[in-house]
Amino acid sequence: MAGMLEQEGRPEGTGAVARIVVIWALLGGALLLAVVVMNVASVLGTLVGWPVPGDFEMTEMGVAVAAFSFLPYCQLIRSNVTADIFTQNAGPRTQAFLSLLGSVIALLFALLMLWRMYDGMIDQKTYAYETSILQIPVWLAFIPILVSFALLAVSALSTLLQDVRHLSNGAIHD
Repeated sequence: MAGMLEQEGRPEGTGAVARIVVIWALLGGALLLAVVVMNVASVLGTLVGWPVPGDFEMTEMGVAVAAFSFLPYCQLIRSNVTADIFTQNAGPRTQAFLSLLGSVIALLFALLMLWRMYDGMIDQKTYAYETSILQIPVWLAFIPILVSFALLAVSALSTLLQDVRHLSNGAIHD
């Protein structure tokens, strides 16, 4: 299914959705890099008696936010979950249908997670949960995660519409 791309590893199309999703993934990568730098600083600081306070809390929140920020990009490049080993011998129409089915599942998953994470954020805010050392309100980490799920839903809708066009035109992805 990765062969469905115009260019390997790049989102189909050059629209606003693709640009926003790429920027969001790059921001997630920058956040992950910042978490790594902070962890290195904390380890080195511990060796000389100056550890970074709350490093575990920042790592926990930062990695979660970063990981979710990659999901929309993975959907656009059709690399979220594939079973190419099982479908490589299937016919082109079957592969196109399975791609469409994958986009539907991704859209439903994104909408379900967006709904449930929003409720989770409201609960975290209502009960004023904070991290123990830095006392960062936990609900704040939910905001970029909700953005990620919203972008995942838009990305899944975009790939779903592409799949519908491919099937209705009789076009083959590979």
